[in-house]
Amino acid sequence: MKIYTVGGAVRDGLLGLSVQDRDYVVVGATPEEMLKQGYRAVGKDFPVFLHPQTQEEYALARTERKTAPGYKGFAFHAAPDVTLEDDLARRDLTINAIAQAADGSLIDPYHGQRDVQQKIFRHVSDAFIEDPVRILRLARFAARFADFSVAPETNALMQRMVRDGEVDALVPERVWQELARGLMEQKPSRMFEVLRACGALERILPELNALWGVPQPEQHHPEIDTGVHVMLVVDWAAQQDYALPVRFAALLHDLGKGTTPEDMWPRHHGHEARSARLAEQVCVRLKVPGDCRDLALMTAREHGNVGRAFEMRPATLVTLFGRCDAFRKPQRFLDMLLAAQCDHRGRYGFEERPFPQAAYLEGALKAAQDIDAGAIAGRHQTQPQKIQEAIQLARSARVAEFVAVYRKLHPQTAPAAD
Repeated sequence: MKIYTVGGAVRDGLLGLSVQDRDYVVVGATPEEMLKQGYRAVGKDFPVFLHPQTQEEYALARTERKTAPGYKGFAFHAAPDVTLEDDLARRDLTINAIAQAADGSLIDPYHGQRDVQQKIFRHVSDAFIEDPVRILRLARFAARFADFSVAPETNALMQRMVRDGEVDALVPERVWQELARGLMEQKPSRMFEVLRACGALERILPELNALWGVPQPEQHHPEIDTGVHVMLVVDWAAQQDYALPVRFAALLHDLGKGTTPEDMWPRHHGHEARSARLAEQVCVRLKVPGDCRDLALMTAREHGNVGRAFEMRPATLVTLFGRCDAFRKPQRFLDMLLAAQCDHRGRYGFEERPFPQAAYLEGALKAAQDIDAGAIAGRHQTQPQKIQEAIQLARSARVAEFVAVYRKLHPQTAPAAD
């Protein structure tokens, strides 16, 4: 029985990165032998075991064979006669098909070290086409290793997979899992560039794919192209290390611009409402978790209003807070302001431009919160139908006081009509 470190731990070691998790492959053993040595079986589809002390995963060397469409249609064979090279041959990319022996020596039958040095994602064999999840994984790796490029032959293989309908067999949960992980990498835009280049984005997120080639007014968007803008937005969110809901909201905020009639270009009147409808469509299809879904829908619907905050009357601001459920869930509203700030900064030359609307709305919300709703309700016990109206008026009055002070300190923010 021989044990080798494989996969990401070897790759990251070669790249000089810290290694968080290690995976091991065991050659020349049977499940019974592993159990006798104290390992605990955990694999359902093929033999995987947990080390009795470290709890790290050890998988028996195996081969696999495609038996049905999609990413679940595989038959696995694990036996003592399966060699290390056989096991490495089933892996997705050459950079993930390097093994390290106990003495530190590397076994690299598919030239993964060369591709690590040249910063290339290259498939190990044509077996890559058998698992459509590999397209998502490669795209996610591109977001993590942003200076790597996809080998032309690998991109051609992925294009073939898209044409053959393999991508259509992906289940929503797995698509969301990989997209979410890619969004949390250092440069999420690379993931979407890879998916676009092979045609997979049009199948997975057609609403997003439609944004490339759609122009915006140059004075507000020097980058002009809406798809380019959204990629700048998600990358700016990543640079600030924002949480997943904020990054996902940044990704979906402008979907409506992809449905603007061409005779209206480059303007996109009413795109916020269309963006919210399309964002909801995406969230339902991909079964997006509630926290990401709710923030994405709110950001799509309201980011234009956030940009116009200085033009709103105090009562309108209070209505905005109510529509966003900001009195019950203030943190979600503040997260929406972060996503709107990403929208503002995700433009050529705007990366450091001030976005005072965020602090202004946060201050206005605090002012509106600073009333005693319980006392107001108590004064209207005999007329309960007037309670909400009275609370609205009190909040509006408090916000009006805040706005008056703010405009004295920042007169440049006052609307021209005032």
